[in-house]
Amino acid sequence: MASPYRELLGVPGARSFVAAGFVGRMSMSMVGIGIVLLVSAVTGSYGIAGAVSATMSLSYAAGAPLSARFADRYGQHAVLVPLVLANAASWSTFIIFAQAGLPIWTLFPAAALAGLSLPSLGAWVRARWTYALRERPARLSTAFSFESVVDESIFVCGPIIVTALSTGLHPAAGLAAAASFTLVGCLALAVQRRTEPPPRPRGESVPGSVLRIPAILIMTPVFALLGAVFGAIDVSGVAFAQEQGHKALAGVLLGCYALGSGTAALWYGARSWSAPLDRRFRVGLVLLTLGGVGPVLVTHLYLMMAVVFFSGLAISPTIIPAYGLIERVVPPSQLTEGLALVSTTVGIGVAMGSSGAGKLVDAYGSRAAFLIPLGAAAVAAVIGLAGTRKISKRELSSRSIAG
Repeated sequence: MASPYRELLGVPGARSFVAAGFVGRMSMSMVGIGIVLLVSAVTGSYGIAGAVSATMSLSYAAGAPLSARFADRYGQHAVLVPLVLANAASWSTFIIFAQAGLPIWTLFPAAALAGLSLPSLGAWVRARWTYALRERPARLSTAFSFESVVDESIFVCGPIIVTALSTGLHPAAGLAAAASFTLVGCLALAVQRRTEPPPRPRGESVPGSVLRIPAILIMTPVFALLGAVFGAIDVSGVAFAQEQGHKALAGVLLGCYALGSGTAALWYGARSWSAPLDRRFRVGLVLLTLGGVGPVLVTHLYLMMAVVFFSGLAISPTIIPAYGLIERVVPPSQLTEGLALVSTTVGIGVAMGSSGAGKLVDAYGSRAAFLIPLGAAAVAAVIGLAGTRKISKRELSSRSIAG
């Protein structure tokens, strides 16, 4: 199983941009939980905490495709440096506002600025893989699988780190660490010019939004619903651990969910698939829905850890072919924008899921909140099963990537 990944990391420059991307993306598994832990500590309300987290996620979903569009046009280095400096300043402002006891409404614009300046670094790194493997496209599927493993490793480590810092050191410590990871990783990626995809040639006409592509219109609501699954799991998991008297283990619980997905991603990327991408995507959606049943029924923390691990096994086999479909239908000159759009559409879903789950936790407890990821996965499966069958064969065959 290790051989395909060992060969992948032998690509010139790959180890460096993978390492920078790993550090810079650590925050994606930390900021949502960090906001919930900090804001709930200073306000005493999961509902307010979920709403602030949702504001950040919505702002991120609006800003990240725009910054990715600029990266396609002007180059990653030119955009990433000022963007990440603005992000560091925004997180500092948010933490100061929360700790100073300013009116609750001030947290919302501060969170919005932080989300607006947060890059979708996973899309930027995947665009680098596409450029680095432009002469070996058969290895791109393995690269996307590897990036899913990186993502899930982040979601194993990040929640544990942010929870430990926020509950054991200071309520703001986890969020401060997340902001630091973003700053260091993004700057490290920005200085790597050899693997940077070239900007769009000067004088070339600027294409319209990738939303004009029919397949993107089908995939974006599915990604949003997947985000609702993840956002609701975050808030519900923290609340469930607290109800069980072990709030400090919330990160471990959420890490088990990500560990299941990472395990599946390793297996997925090491296989040679003959089934079409769209079929694999539909199967993944069905499995994800079935995996959402268990958390609704479980009442014990350690049993919940096992259940969410098995639920997480369906995440990567859904996400990896979904990214493959996006890479196939989006023009190369807009690839970063396309990948960022669907990635940040997840942010809209995270906002819906975390806000809805926070309200259900306040009103009915965590078990009721676990109904949100189950329902979101079911709706995503319905849309995905019906919608991907309508993607034209011309779209799916217009570009060649590994199955």
